[in-house]
Amino acid sequence: MTRLMDKTFWGLTLGLVALFALNFFLEEWMRTIGLQSLSRGLVAIGLLILWRAGLVSFGHALFFGFGAYTVAMLQIAGVRDIFLLMIGGIFTAGMLAFLLGFLLRQYRAIFFALLNMAFSMILYGVLAKVESLGSTDGIGIERATFLGIQPGDDNYRFVLFIFAIGFAYISAVCAHWYLKSTLGMMTMAVRENEIRVEYLGYSAEKAIHSKYIISGLLAGAGGVIMAVTVGHVDPDSMVYWPVSGDFVFITILAGTGNVSATFIGALVYELLRTYAFEFAPEIWQLILGGSLLLIIMFLPDGLWSIRSEWRNRRALRAANRAQATTGTE
Repeated sequence: MTRLMDKTFWGLTLGLVALFALNFFLEEWMRTIGLQSLSRGLVAIGLLILWRAGLVSFGHALFFGFGAYTVAMLQIAGVRDIFLLMIGGIFTAGMLAFLLGFLLRQYRAIFFALLNMAFSMILYGVLAKVESLGSTDGIGIERATFLGIQPGDDNYRFVLFIFAIGFAYISAVCAHWYLKSTLGMMTMAVRENEIRVEYLGYSAEKAIHSKYIISGLLAGAGGVIMAVTVGHVDPDSMVYWPVSGDFVFITILAGTGNVSATFIGALVYELLRTYAFEFAPEIWQLILGGSLLLIIMFLPDGLWSIRSEWRNRRALRAANRAQATTGTE
């Protein structure tokens, strides 16, 4: 139990309490940015799990869009409760990841990345062509209910933000515990030497398959939150390949050192994109690209490496002080 209740767990718990308290003081547009950050942060956790195994996906908008469109289909069928919508979105995205995993677990490197993109573009083509799925215009999403209760117009995003915070917290904690487990720790072993993993009696392909399913589940959950936040789903904003690029951007920005870093990276990305588009609408993409280049050049391990660097410098200063004290004596 002590091993599970580590600094990351308590840091996530502190963040949960802080966001709950902050929710009472946020403006509506701030909650929208917060909801979108939580949504993309969930997808980035899934990419982090794959990244630690040495795998990069350029097509996770596939599961993100699948979760979002599941919300639309369920609402057409008369389901509006947020808990049922979340269960439906996670289930469909997870089943899709389970089925595709049998094929994708056999590939590595650029082949794995581009096969994911290929499947996401197949879904994009289907959604853009089929009129019953809204075609390029998409489908409107009604406001969800919470255990049968419909919040008022003034309180809807307040309640939705609480739900998203709670779900993101549970997901992040579970992902952290998974990464600390034997199966989770196998990610680095698979990345470093698959043959040795096989010699130890483990199946590298099965390990990758399980991680792929988990990443699909998290991406589907992110799609559900985004759908109910925006109130609309369409192929361009949910499934198109630049959406997958956003998730990769966030993962690089955050770094893979800790699951909590993904939410920090997602928030920084949302703020950067929002203000870049507001103050420089003609070159906002250039600003995002330049920011990514700066991160890669000066923080190759992402924003989380700032914390590690600070701790290392503090330890070095403490060691120098101790050495100076010893020399004086």
